Amino acid sequence: MSAPERRRKRPEELRSHQWYGTEGLRSFSHRARTRQLGYLPEEHLGKPVIAILNTWSDINPCHVHLRDRAQAVKRGVWQAGGFPLEFPVSTLSETFQKPTPMLYRNLLAMETEELCRSYPVDGVVLLGGCDKSTPALLMGAATVDLPTVFVPAGPMLPGHWRDEVLGSGTDMWKYWDDKRAGLIGDCEMSELERGLARSPGHCMTMGTASTLTAAAEALGVTVPGASSIPAVDSGHDRMAAASGLRVVELVRQDLRLSEILTREAYEDAVATVLALGGSTNAVIHLIAMAGRSGVRLTLDDFDRIARTVPVLADLRPGGRYLMEDFHFAGGLPGFLSRLTDILHLDRPTVAHRTLREQLDGAGVHNSEVIRERDNPLAEEGGVAVLRGNLCPDGAVIKHIAAEPRLLRHTGPAVVFDDYKTMQATINDPGLGITEDSVLVLRNAGPLGGPGMPEYGMLPIPEHLLKRGVRDMVRISDARMSGTSYGACVLHIAPESYVGGPLALVRDGDPVTLDVAARVLRMEVDDAELERRRALWSAPPPRYERGYGALYQEQMTQADTGCDFRFLARPGAVPEPYAG
Repeated sequence: MSAPERRRKRPEELRSHQWYGTEGLRSFSHRARTRQLGYLPEEHLGKPVIAILNTWSDINPCHVHLRDRAQAVKRGVWQAGGFPLEFPVSTLSETFQKPTPMLYRNLLAMETEELCRSYPVDGVVLLGGCDKSTPALLMGAATVDLPTVFVPAGPMLPGHWRDEVLGSGTDMWKYWDDKRAGLIGDCEMSELERGLARSPGHCMTMGTASTLTAAAEALGVTVPGASSIPAVDSGHDRMAAASGLRVVELVRQDLRLSEILTREAYEDAVATVLALGGSTNAVIHLIAMAGRSGVRLTLDDFDRIARTVPVLADLRPGGRYLMEDFHFAGGLPGFLSRLTDILHLDRPTVAHRTLREQLDGAGVHNSEVIRERDNPLAEEGGVAVLRGNLCPDGAVIKHIAAEPRLLRHTGPAVVFDDYKTMQATINDPGLGITEDSVLVLRNAGPLGGPGMPEYGMLPIPEHLLKRGVRDMVRISDARMSGTSYGACVLHIAPESYVGGPLALVRDGDPVTLDVAARVLRMEVDDAELERRRALWSAPPPRYERGYGALYQEQMTQADTGCDFRFLARPGAVPEPYAG
């Protein structure tokens, strides 16, 4: 891999030199304590110190292999003449963490930033992949601004059940609805339980994890092709070692993350997400990540770019294939080679002087998986931004994963005030829900959830499932899993918990969704809405103490990335004095 021609740092210019290389008492102490760790002076003195931030955990199946990958990163760092140090950091498990790991994304971002700033670190390798870990790690790293490489956890192997290939998440929803409709029973579900997730790694559909690791590669913070390598493939180990090799060179060149994470890089990441038909969650995360890089990215940027890019990845949940198919079809380098007229090709990446150079020679080996430009899965990007009196600050819908008949629809609202109530009553025939109804869930947003859980794919009532109905218009201030599908309008801002218009909807109100016109509105006149607003009162705070109280005080809305105000605002932070 070629690199920019830059003046190389001398050992005494390394950040870690402040800890190890001076003549004072503190440096003596730091060297003595490093001997206590069992290291020889020649193993670390004068060498770039590389922090390996590892989100491994026994309870995170997406990351359970990252303990081994950290060893491969260390191998690369040693080979390049650096000194690796592994730091365990918070694990954000989409599978197990409640009420949602989104509640803790900013906590991991804080931990990442402060660890890198407070220790003798010259460069950073970030190990993550499960949904919130990618943006959290990159948000923190962008803020501290050291030479950085991201190592994606990689997708798991395809699932299998009898003669079917399964996609985690996507086929879980499908077969769960089949069970509720009485089409399969407990025996089939037991078999599915054993076959849905077969190896370490994150979801192998184009869910949130694959969307965000692809975005990281498009941003230029991984080695080429890293985002789609299956987690258990030996190529994943080699990629981790290559990342360790590369970060040492970045330190010597002093190529910092701020030189990679430019406005052009974020626009290319947005274009990539939209052309992949990726997760709606990427909208929130990329806006937050860009903010940490000093780049103002908005919902309008997503909608503008969406109108210029086709969907070329035929991947579940919007298409047919899985991430292993995508990888062997050419991975992200091959995919981006079909979008070169849209991308900013002259910007740098961690691996090459320019993205143009990085994509040189990349190609597609299967045009069923990665479509030709004249044969797209959809003419426009897979996510649309909506406006209207229900969402004055915006909402999003992954329209390529919805039944086309519902993309222009008006129906009566059936309103649920919270998720638990919805779960308990959704099958009640007395609610009068028909396939034309619009299911409305509120108090599930950033503050109301709390944490904006993935509640947005509201279940369809059983009596409709038994009649063959598999999609309805559903709207909420929640998120939904990137593996989900359906005509689900999400991220309504401002959320109902803070008095957004969603708080004013009543049963029977006509609600109109028109994706082509980018409209979501309730057909209720302004005077009536003002009357309802006068009757609305704010709910009590969710938390009285602890991290939840900090979250409650500092959290912003979905349209601005759900970052903490005190972290998102500009301002200098001093380097620690190590002497």
